[in-house]
Amino acid sequence: MLGLSVATVILLLGAFLATMRQGRDRRAARPAPVQPAAPVPAPVATPTFIDPRTFRVGDRIEVHGAPWRVLGALHVSWQGQQWTEYFIEDSLRRYQWLSVEVRHGLASGDAPHLEVLLWTEVPTQGMVPAKSMLIMEGVEFFPIERGTAAFKAEGEASGHPERGLLDFADYRAADGRLLSFNRVQGSQWTAAYAHPLPPGSVSLLARAS
Repeated sequence: MLGLSVATVILLLGAFLATMRQGRDRRAARPAPVQPAAPVPAPVATPTFIDPRTFRVGDRIEVHGAPWRVLGALHVSWQGQQWTEYFIEDSLRRYQWLSVEVRHGLASGDAPHLEVLLWTEVPTQGMVPAKSMLIMEGVEFFPIERGTAAFKAEGEASGHPERGLLDFADYRAADGRLLSFNRVQGSQWTAAYAHPLPPGSVSLLARAS
């Protein structure tokens, strides 16, 4: 009887240990939980440095690291010179003009260079461009060019007609700041300040579709 009881205990203990081992094996075989994939960041537009004279209406551009959109353009010609003035809008719906022109050196042999200007409008308070030095906000500006140019507009060019004549008068201060008066013939004079932008500060973000 004692031998039978011992044998029974040994069998029961063996069955219990086998059951525990199978449970551990099943737990070990469970697949590890799948970690959620990291979100893929949205693509970011990379600026492309191209000739700003090739900008088109509807293009998204970058000026000094800030995004703008080209709403319209004026293609201007005067005494053999040609330049383009882009009407642009930023994300806050602020509007400015960006002019692009090939400038030729004053001295013979000077290489032509591309001049890009971002204009900021200033109140004229009824002023008209003088043919001599004028003072604007305490700064002396001296005349450099004036005349009447022909233009052709495309897109939304701040209310300009499709074609017309543009009177302008340009001035420069001792610190290099530029002042320009202009008007479509028959309208009021407006004025704006500008500094030449350094090379590479204007680039293309995306072409118009």
